[in-house]
Amino acid sequence: MASEIKVEVIHKETIKPFYPTPDHLRSLSLSVFDQYQPEVYIPLLLFYPNNNNSDNSQVKNSDHRSLFAERSILLKKSLSEALTRFYPFAGEFKYNVSINCNDHGAAFLEAQVNCPVSKILKNPDFEILKQLLPTDCMSTQAETGYLVLVQANLFECGGLAIGISIYHKAADAFTATTFIKCWAALAFGSASSTTDHHVLLPEEFGVAASLAPSLDSFDSPGAPVTFSTEKLTTRRFVFDASKISALKFKAASATVPNPTRVEVVSAVIWKSLIQASRSKFGFMKPSTWCAMLNLRKRSGQAVTENIPGNFVWFAAALTTEEQSEVELESLVGKLRKGIAEYKEKHPNGVGGEEVFQTIKAFASLFLRGDLEIYTCSSWCRFPLYETNFGWGKPTWVTSQPFNDLFFLTDTRDGDGIELSLSLKEDVMTIFESSEDLLTYASLNPTVI
Repeated sequence: MASEIKVEVIHKETIKPFYPTPDHLRSLSLSVFDQYQPEVYIPLLLFYPNNNNSDNSQVKNSDHRSLFAERSILLKKSLSEALTRFYPFAGEFKYNVSINCNDHGAAFLEAQVNCPVSKILKNPDFEILKQLLPTDCMSTQAETGYLVLVQANLFECGGLAIGISIYHKAADAFTATTFIKCWAALAFGSASSTTDHHVLLPEEFGVAASLAPSLDSFDSPGAPVTFSTEKLTTRRFVFDASKISALKFKAASATVPNPTRVEVVSAVIWKSLIQASRSKFGFMKPSTWCAMLNLRKRSGQAVTENIPGNFVWFAAALTTEEQSEVELESLVGKLRKGIAEYKEKHPNGVGGEEVFQTIKAFASLFLRGDLEIYTCSSWCRFPLYETNFGWGKPTWVTSQPFNDLFFLTDTRDGDGIELSLSLKEDVMTIFESSEDLLTYASLNPTVI
């Protein structure tokens, strides 16, 4: 299918903030939570089929292009307004020290796709999905020239896909979704100007850096966050609501009688990865599951509840060499215990030096091969399916996984979970045939 579908970028421009950033906000110091993030882009794709018309005649195609032009103008205008509120997103990154908030702007690309959107949704192909994004998620800001890039993709049926790439050192999932929600609200018309009461106060951007200042240890290229250069294979699995209910029943125990959706899905993924690793190496290596935590309501400080930027850490759960440790009940218990240990150890948040030493230690273990490290970022419960720019809510929201990080997102009904992950080819071959996984998840089912 990939060879049949062509995505052609037909226009690119830079969108500046609607109002210039005040001089006293021109430099934003990074926090240690910004610093330790890898140099990658958070990728997100939102699909909006044209529900009004399925006619692909030449006349209708002309109408589609006209409608796309109108929507593109609306997206650019509202993006400009959103950049006034999220002013660092229009700046330039100064390596692991600060963001120069100079109103450089965000990139906005327009592309046309030579097929109806239904062709993508019937059989999602990650190689095609990559082309709908404005940049590769493994790009650096120096390569792209922007912290935020947007690509509006017009399908021949009139459907639209919006690809958004946000530099991870400027935003975590919470901040990215907050920005997208603001942008969509501005486009929809629920916020009419950049001076109303919905304005995100500029000084909020400095809170994380004041609580956890940057460290000199992270200031130079070559910080201890590295990725494998081996060829990876990407897959998508969907756990529907009924299978998750069955998983909850199977994984429940006296220790965790009511496991959550994310806990049971994480446990079955972890178990399948452990089995794949054991099959590859011939023995069971110790492994750790790192679940990313939004610290905004875990710091014990009201001032952090809605701060933008990066404010995430992780809770770690560990298995050793005992076979009994890889049963679902045991793994769910370990995941729950990891959260409890984080709360006990860090009632008032995580210190900067501890962040650096932990990252350094994990990187050392990973490079030596002593430990399998799996990192999971859950976007579940973020209101991405509420993103209405003025022409309805998205039919599908998805992401593009990158090395060593797995994404969990809600299905459209809010009850199921989608998994996107990339693994080395030989590991993926074993993982995707896991009986435990396939009992509860479907491999790349149709979206429509």
